[in-house]
Amino acid sequence: MRQLLIALLFALLGGSAGAVYAGEAQPLAENPVTEKRLLEISTELRCLVCQNESLAGSHAELANDLRREIRTLIDAGKSDDEIMEFMVSRYGDFVRYRPPLKGTTLLLWFGPGVLFVLAFAALLRYLRRRDRAITDSPLSAAEHHQAEALLHDNDSRQGRS
Repeated sequence: MRQLLIALLFALLGGSAGAVYAGEAQPLAENPVTEKRLLEISTELRCLVCQNESLAGSHAELANDLRREIRTLIDAGKSDDEIMEFMVSRYGDFVRYRPPLKGTTLLLWFGPGVLFVLAFAALLRYLRRRDRAITDSPLSAAEHHQAEALLHDNDSRQGRS
């Protein structure tokens, strides 16, 4: 059991350590201002392939294409808000790390909290039912006699008297 816990700990730490050392994707340093804006915008966007990584940190081919598209939009004079609107209109609110609070994103914002509360309530209900089901009733005379016979039989098999 202890080895399993240690292995689980290493797996969890190893997964998070990989994200720390991943670094950002290398920009095409043609225009430093464009690249700075690209980095700011792409850190707010989720990689659609990796899903747990920002667009800026992803090395997926789709992420490279999306960064190239954002770079083109920046060069075309689009504002950061217009670029975000373009990405959301194309890929939905899921592409944003912080989607806006609206009817279609309520589940993203409140789903984990509601799920936690429901799971906690279900656990409490289960524990209360289990406590009510467990009763400490004394043994009847027949049950007591049967238990004594089993103990006596067990002692005689082990050579005890």
